[in-house]
Amino acid sequence: MRVAVIQTPGSNCDQDAYFSLRDYLGADAEYVWHRETSLEGFDAVVLPGGFTYGDYLRGGAIAAQSPVLFEVKRFAHEGKPVIGICNGFQILTESGILPGALVRNENRRFLCKKVFIKRVNATSFWTEGVPEVMAVPIAHNEGRYIADEVTLNQLEAEDRIAFVYCDQDGNVTPAANPNGASRNIAGILNAGGNVLGMMPHPERVVSELIGGSDGRRLLARLAVPTW
Repeated sequence: MRVAVIQTPGSNCDQDAYFSLRDYLGADAEYVWHRETSLEGFDAVVLPGGFTYGDYLRGGAIAAQSPVLFEVKRFAHEGKPVIGICNGFQILTESGILPGALVRNENRRFLCKKVFIKRVNATSFWTEGVPEVMAVPIAHNEGRYIADEVTLNQLEAEDRIAFVYCDQDGNVTPAANPNGASRNIAGILNAGGNVLGMMPHPERVVSELIGGSDGRRLLARLAVPTW
């Protein structure tokens, strides 16, 4: 599977994603500059984390207007795998590919620590076969997922909540919610299940040598010729 890792000014986790995919998982990963207008020949897209354009206006707001996002929308519509991690999740919501928004953390502080997330959806391209509870790091200032009640109820009814914040034993509690996200949401899917947006960083936990391997199963889907 040929994977496009989108580079945008300020997307400082692009190398994390690239080297995790290429060196640890054996995926055919390539950088793609945000001004590109074609993703011809690619099978999947990764929108990595960072602080694109310094988070001016809102996290991901300016990057969502990049020319390559028109191609990312086409990918999503065609059912191809797309993942937005942290700032990439913000870009997916700002571009309308995923519903809701990511806003300032409830405590108004930048959060950088390891958290636990629980798999809710178990049948999508991204979530099938991943561990039920994973230890994954977060690093964000605007990571609190919000949406109106209609949208939240729809996400639940359609089994589109991919991950929620939990404690080490998988209990979903307010205390386990690091940023005040609505219903402890850490990641969501589009209606087709091929687009995943998540605030935690699975690319940072693909080997015990770099602090853990819980993210390996999720990203390993990009190393197999599924599409």
